[in-house]
Amino acid sequence: MRNKWKIGFLVLIGINILFAIILLSLVTRSYEDVEQKIVKRQAGEHVSFHVKSNKHDLNKLINHYLEEEAADSPIQYRVLLADEVELYGKIPVFSEELNMKLTFKPKALKNGDLVLTAKAMSLGDLPLPISNVLKFISENYKLPKGVIIRPNDELVYINMQQLKLKSDLKIKADKFDLKHDNIAFTISVPVK
Repeated sequence: MRNKWKIGFLVLIGINILFAIILLSLVTRSYEDVEQKIVKRQAGEHVSFHVKSNKHDLNKLINHYLEEEAADSPIQYRVLLADEVELYGKIPVFSEELNMKLTFKPKALKNGDLVLTAKAMSLGDLPLPISNVLKFISENYKLPKGVIIRPNDELVYINMQQLKLKSDLKIKADKFDLKHDNIAFTISVPVK
């Protein structure tokens, strides 16, 4: 009789120990899996937010950015988003300042950059050849990093990833339809 009780007792202890080991392994393994998933999700360097804007708010933002980036430029200019992108400025010529207006058609690219194709340029009421004006601007004035003027193509290429923004934010243009006031961006915020 003693052997049956002894064997039964040892089997019961073995079952309890096996049950405890299985339970412990299930609890710790699922925690490790969750921890690994969290670490994988946090491994990215940026978190993205999709932002929809309008011309009015974007006008304020662009002009504020230009004031900071081009504060030491001899040309004072501002941007107006209407049905097209309009750039207004004053160019110092001798002792006078002449009004300048450039009109562009914007297009958001799949990579998030923005292309502004020049449509018209004028100095006062005098229309000017677009490629010559763009060449003059690119050679003589400081532009924000990421803004590339291509005079021969009569366009301004804005590499949105290279624009210097506070807190290392990155911006991609998703939509830039001014006629329908449909402007959308993806803003990436660093998390490391």
